[in-house]
Amino acid sequence: MSTLLEVSGVSVSFDGFRAINNLSIQFAEAELRAIIGPNGAGKTTFMDIVTGKTKPDEGRVTWGERNVSLLGMSESQIANEGIGRKFQKPTVFEDQTVRQNLAMALKNPRGPFAVLTHKKTKRNAERIEATADQIGLLDSLMRVAGNLSHGQKQWLEIGMLLAQEPRLLLVDEPAAGMTSEEREKTTDILREAAQTRAVVVVEHDMEFVRRLDCKVTVLHEGSVLAEGSLDHVTANQRVIDVYLGRGHA
Repeated sequence: MSTLLEVSGVSVSFDGFRAINNLSIQFAEAELRAIIGPNGAGKTTFMDIVTGKTKPDEGRVTWGERNVSLLGMSESQIANEGIGRKFQKPTVFEDQTVRQNLAMALKNPRGPFAVLTHKKTKRNAERIEATADQIGLLDSLMRVAGNLSHGQKQWLEIGMLLAQEPRLLLVDEPAAGMTSEEREKTTDILREAAQTRAVVVVEHDMEFVRRLDCKVTVLHEGSVLAEGSLDHVTANQRVIDVYLGRGHA
């Protein structure tokens, strides 16, 4: 399968602290990947670099079939390339219904008049319903988002990103604060999304990572320490020493 995103030899320092240290990592077009590692391992900085929030001191970040560099692009240009990011705290429009939230997120022509002439087309309605079904909120389309549970708000935000049809979805600690039932549903949503795009999940919760049942990349001090199945990386002595030995297991 061809490579969708390649980060190569990337380093970045903040006030003399090397947050990312010669990091090289790549992702295929349709795959589910978990990124784990101790606090300060560079997980958030990695996402900041890919989304254009942080510019690295050196290295390359190339994207798509044309191998375009993301480094010269703004955050909005990168988002338009098809890279979506979900932060830990859900940011949905609390006063709007689930349907309205999804409608606002749909990938439609972005122009000065596009919002004014936003048509309630049959295709849009179908896409909204298909997305709502994918995130388990089909029966909640008319509910005001502020009345959803924490887990449902997380699903809605994932749905809003999926409605933008990203090719790469970066998701930060989706399981935090969820009930075990919600966590199970979240696993299903992410696994299904990864059938047609790359989904990268940064997570502390090992039980949740085990449920994802995917390739795992362990970061430590800003570079890749180990990669493989969860069983493979958790049996790695260096991973045990720097991560699992600290009571994270």
